[in-house]
Amino acid sequence: MIKLGAADLRTTKSTEKKRKQIKKNPIYIILDNVMDTYNIGSIFRLADAVSAEKVILCGETETPPHTRIKKASINTTEWVAWEYAETAVEAINNLQLTVNNLRVIVIEQDKKSIPYDKANYKLPIALVVGNETTGASKEVLEMSDQIVEIPMRGVNKSLNVVVSLGIVLFKVMESS
Repeated sequence: MIKLGAADLRTTKSTEKKRKQIKKNPIYIILDNVMDTYNIGSIFRLADAVSAEKVILCGETETPPHTRIKKASINTTEWVAWEYAETAVEAINNLQLTVNNLRVIVIEQDKKSIPYDKANYKLPIALVVGNETTGASKEVLEMSDQIVEIPMRGVNKSLNVVVSLGIVLFKVMESS
């Protein structure tokens, strides 16, 4: 078994030149009031894993630099482009002005949701995850192209936002 520590996982120093050399996928990840800093950091790791274009932190979501975000992200906040928006609605509106044919998909349990493996993941795409307790805002759900959820077959009713996002992100990569 290979055992890697934080230093092994991120051994290079981020520079603008190195960041520009990484081919980005037209995937935007929007955090709609995600509160847990470890979730936020882990989402940066997911964004790095799929070479997402950008992470957009909205509302009460903490932003880097933050000790717990940095620790959970294993410093990927230095590699993944990110910005802050007052609301997820604002983030989506801004993206729609600059990214042609953007599809907005919210990962959420909702009466309008479909199973995640039945969605159309045509790029470019914005994936939205909501608050760990209250979910994505009603306004974001209304402006989405699709709402997807991961079927739950056990006694638990939902998955952590990071786990849900990871499942959907890799379905996006598989579909593109």
